Amino acid sequence: MQLLLVDIGNTSIKLAFADEHGIESVYSLPTKVQHSVDSLGLSLRQLLSLEKKDPADISECALCSVVPDVASMFKRACIRYLQRHPLNFPEDFALVLKNGYRHPHEVGADRLLAACAARMLYTEPPSIISVDFGTATTFDCVSGDTYLGGLICPGLFSSRNALAACTAKLPLISLDVSEPALVIGRDTETSMAHGFLFGFAAMTEGLCRRLKMQLPLPAFVLGTGRDAQSLSKICSAFDAVRPDLLLEGLHLFCTRRIHV
Repeated sequence: MQLLLVDIGNTSIKLAFADEHGIESVYSLPTKVQHSVDSLGLSLRQLLSLEKKDPADISECALCSVVPDVASMFKRACIRYLQRHPLNFPEDFALVLKNGYRHPHEVGADRLLAACAARMLYTEPPSIISVDFGTATTFDCVSGDTYLGGLICPGLFSSRNALAACTAKLPLISLDVSEPALVIGRDTETSMAHGFLFGFAAMTEGLCRRLKMQLPLPAFVLGTGRDAQSLSKICSAFDAVRPDLLLEGLHLFCTRRIHV
């Protein structure tokens, strides 16, 4: 079994090649460019060549998207260039959790997939909090076999970009975690970097602590997304970090044949 797994977010398109045992390799494309069906299809062909795979090797495609127009193009690219009709989350899968959102259709596919993946990977904790650091920072709560909902907060990099765009003198800075402890910034770059990084770490710790007060304990906190691994160096909230949780979730749904 050879799988193509796709997570289409607002900032990036993550693609993974996988087999029945797990994810083999992950690639990333920018979302906010002028994609076309052919540009996406040719990108797929290039990645397949890089992996030394043939389009006929792909037995199944599955995607999760929060960008409908890109998802539509990607589906057509899969059909045209791979001769595969991709499965779409959540429509084509049987959910492993009850959706407890007040208006279930309003839940983002990425949030729901993260919650399902977290529960499939960690079956024992009474509660799970999945924290996804993407364009937005989302906190999604699972109690037993029910997705409860959560919180939507600003994203680390989108906040940095907004601040640089809306101020005359503040620069666009790097947000690499290079120091394990907070320092008082004595220059603008350090002041901003530590303000953002340790501010988001403190926000994560504080919100997880408050969410746990409303959940059956113990509650397991799982970090995911592009910045989770980096922030885990300075944030004490996480019990585990899985940067590619959404792709892992698609892999579990496909390999366990949890289809509608």
